[in-house]
Amino acid sequence: MRPAIDVLNGAEFDVVVVGAGVNGASTAEQLAAAGYRVLVVDKSDFATGASSRSSRLLHCGLRYLAPGRSVFDFVRHPSRLNVALRMARQAMQARSDFVKTFPERSAPMRLHFPIYRDGQYKRWQVDFAFKLLKFLGPGDLPLDYRCLSNAEARAVPLVSGLRDFHRLDGVAAYREYQFHWPERIAIDALERAASNGAVARNYTQARMLDHDAGGWRIELTDMLSQSPPVTVRAKMTLLMAGTWIDEVARGPSAKIGRKIFGTKGCHLVVQLPPECQGIGIATYNSVGEPLYCIPWKHLHYFGPTETEYTGDLDRIHVTDEEQAGLIREANILLPGLKLKASDILMTWAGVRPLTYDPAVPFGKRSREVHDLAGDGLPDAMAMTAGPVMTHRSAGEEMAAAVRTRIGVPDPARRPLAAAPPPGMHAETLSDMMFRRTDRAWSGPVTEDELAALAGETAALLGWDEERTQRETRAFEDEWARLYRARSAE
Repeated sequence: MRPAIDVLNGAEFDVVVVGAGVNGASTAEQLAAAGYRVLVVDKSDFATGASSRSSRLLHCGLRYLAPGRSVFDFVRHPSRLNVALRMARQAMQARSDFVKTFPERSAPMRLHFPIYRDGQYKRWQVDFAFKLLKFLGPGDLPLDYRCLSNAEARAVPLVSGLRDFHRLDGVAAYREYQFHWPERIAIDALERAASNGAVARNYTQARMLDHDAGGWRIELTDMLSQSPPVTVRAKMTLLMAGTWIDEVARGPSAKIGRKIFGTKGCHLVVQLPPECQGIGIATYNSVGEPLYCIPWKHLHYFGPTETEYTGDLDRIHVTDEEQAGLIREANILLPGLKLKASDILMTWAGVRPLTYDPAVPFGKRSREVHDLAGDGLPDAMAMTAGPVMTHRSAGEEMAAAVRTRIGVPDPARRPLAAAPPPGMHAETLSDMMFRRTDRAWSGPVTEDELAALAGETAALLGWDEERTQRETRAFEDEWARLYRARSAE
C-alpha cells in the first residue's frame, strides 16, 4: 500500500513533477532513468485527468495538415504550416515508436475518410497529405493508404452507411492505431520510473511555498488521511498538471500569466453490429468540425465536441444538450443508424489543456514548454498542449530541459528506499475499475458484476464490509455523475 507521507518529510529531490498523467509519468520515467532523484505526485489517482478522457487515438497527424478554410491559409501564414509539419512529424514518430515498443498497449484499426465532390477537401489534397505524412514519418510503420472507389467502399461495413453516397469522389482508407487503456500506460511509465528510484504518490496535493538558492520548498498533503502536511525540497519543479497548471502556478505567484485554454471534448459509446469491429470513420460534422466513429474493443464511440470549458475541472461530463448534438451528427453521418438516446451505453468528456494565446482563438495545439522564471517562478517549468500520443517525446523534451538548467545528476544523491510500485497504489474501487483494470471502460457494469468485482478488490486491499459498501456506492455515484448516458427521449 501507499507508504505514509511522513517518510518524505524533509526529503530532497532534484526534480518534483506535479501531475501524473501520461506526460508527467513519462517525464518522471526519463528523469529517473537519467539518474535524477525524482518525486512525482498527483492530487487524484494517476492519470485521472485529460489522459483518461482523451480520444485514445495514436493518430498519424492527418488533422494537423488540414489548412483551414482554404489551402491558401498555409500560403498566407507560413508559420502555421511550420507548426503543422512539426506536429505531424511528431505524431508519425510517436505512432511508430509506441507501437513498436509497446505493441500490447496499442490496437490497429482501419479508418476511412469520405471525400465528397463538394466537400472541404479534394481527392488530390488527401492524396498529397498522405504522401507528405509518409515523407515525414520514419517509414517503418506503414499507413497502408489507398483511396477506395465508391463500389469498393460499399462493400465495407459501416462505411457503406455513409450519407449521400452518390456524391462521394472516393473514400480514403488507412491503418490507424489507438491506445488500449491510456491510464495503464501512465502507470506502466511510473513503475519503470520507480524501478530507477523515483517516488510516485497519488492523492497527494503539492503546493509550492517559497524559493531560495537551493530551489523550491514544497508542501505535500495526503488527500486521503488526516496526516499533517510535510515539506520537501527540489532543485526544479515541473508543472505537468494539464488543465490544473494555472491553478497550481498561481499558488506561489500572483504574477503568473494564463497558460491554459481548455476545450471540452465529449464522446458517446454505442454497440454496433459485429461486422463493424475494427472499422472506423473520420470526417467533419455539419459545421466543419472533426467528427469520428471509432472502434473500441467490442464497441464504438462517436466524438468529439470542441467548446471552451471554464467549469469545475473535477466534474467534467457530457450534458443532455451535448449528447443530443452528437446523436444528431451521428445520424447525419450514418442516416441508417437511427441512433437514439436509449442506444447510448456510456459517455465521457474531458478538457484539452491547450496553450493559451490571445491571438489564437480556442488555443494553440502545438506542444509548448514554458520557463516560468519570467512569471515569478524561477527553477520551474510547465508543459501545455501535450497530447497523449506524444507523451514519450514530451518526457524526453522535459528531461533535456532539466539537464540544461541543473546539469547532470549527482551520483552521490541516492534514491530513497524502494517504495511499492505505483500500480499497487489503488485506494478506491474506481481506481481498480478504471485504472488498474479497464473493466469500467468496457460499458456499463451490472449490479451482480459490480458486487463480485468489489469483493475481489476488498480481498486484495483488505477492506471490511463497511468499506466495501462505501466504495461501491462511491463508484456508482461517480459513474452516474460522469459516465452515464443522459436521459432517453
